[in-house]
Amino acid sequence: MKKKLLFIMLTFVLSSCFSSASAVNYTKNKISKADIVVANALKYKGVKYKYGGTTRKGMDCSGVVFVSFGEENIALPRSSRYMAKEGKKIALAKVKKGDLLFFKISRRSNQINHVGLVTEIKNGQIFFIHATTSRGVIVSSMSEKYWKNTFVKASNVL
Repeated sequence: MKKKLLFIMLTFVLSSCFSSASAVNYTKNKISKADIVVANALKYKGVKYKYGGTTRKGMDCSGVVFVSFGEENIALPRSSRYMAKEGKKIALAKVKKGDLLFFKISRRSNQINHVGLVTEIKNGQIFFIHATTSRGVIVSSMSEKYWKNTFVKASNVL
């Protein structure tokens, strides 16, 4: 009798583990809002730089972010300076895909004037998409000295 009861309990426990495993797989395959926004941004990789631009003919850094979020009906201000006032400030070590990175890259201004969108974190390295005057819309790494030195803050807006 004890063996039968033990067998029934073991069967029940194992079957419940299998059903929860399939639920976990479903969750892993679910596409997040951040995934969609990043995919939107990556469509513009290679577009040339144009100050104030928001089309495939040319984009600036805030234009890439503005359009990528806008395609998902997420309203953000148009300029990096005002985008930096949105969302919740987070530590660089806590950023995730879809978060925003803000920089001061102009020597003439003491205000935030550049933004990038985190595309992935791989082997502890943070990659982000943005637009540069010389290379257009590109993906860069926060491990590059220039970006480390000009970084101001990170925000989560999703």
